[in-house]
Amino acid sequence: MGIESEHTERLLQAAEHGDAVALGRLIDLHRDYLRRVVDLRIDRALRGRVDPSDVVQETQIAATQRIADFIERRPTSFKLWLRGEAMQQIVAQRRRHVAAARRSVDRECSISNVSSLLIARNLLHGTPSEAVERKELAERVRQLMENMPEKDREILTLRYVEELTNTEAAEVLKIHAAAARKRHGRAMKRLLEMIVESGLADPNEMSRR
Repeated sequence: MGIESEHTERLLQAAEHGDAVALGRLIDLHRDYLRRVVDLRIDRALRGRVDPSDVVQETQIAATQRIADFIERRPTSFKLWLRGEAMQQIVAQRRRHVAAARRSVDRECSISNVSSLLIARNLLHGTPSEAVERKELAERVRQLMENMPEKDREILTLRYVEELTNTEAAEVLKIHAAAARKRHGRAMKRLLEMIVESGLADPNEMSRR
């Protein structure tokens, strides 16, 4: 069973007692997170045929229909359960519109400029804001990340784009929390080194972090 915020837990308890309004609020509370997940995981071939907003809506409908099962079992946190529902919707849409899904979407992500800018803001916190806001910085960080091992990209994406904790990321990756922390630390160190080597940040500034 996952750990819920106090607000989410109250809404879940109300939904368990048949409060449709509380259920609607609960689903809506996580809409922005679902949108980030879908934007990140939907591939280009599918994006040309399906609007990410439609995938989010289908996920919300499926979650509403299956909420009783979640409340009864509580296999994970509500947030990560919703994430799983979104992944299933993406696979279903791919089968319907592109081709039979040959592999899971769990490790597939599209490193967009938006995603790379979010990661850059976290890793380069404390640098001049105008530098972090530049479009070219986002593009160059995206290029650097595309040259990183898949495991590194995935943990950074989970932590800084999906904004999961190390514990939540560990659950998604099906590894121990300690292993997720180590993987996160190594990936962050590696990307910071690449950023310095590429001239995007002053090594003296980074050494004082």
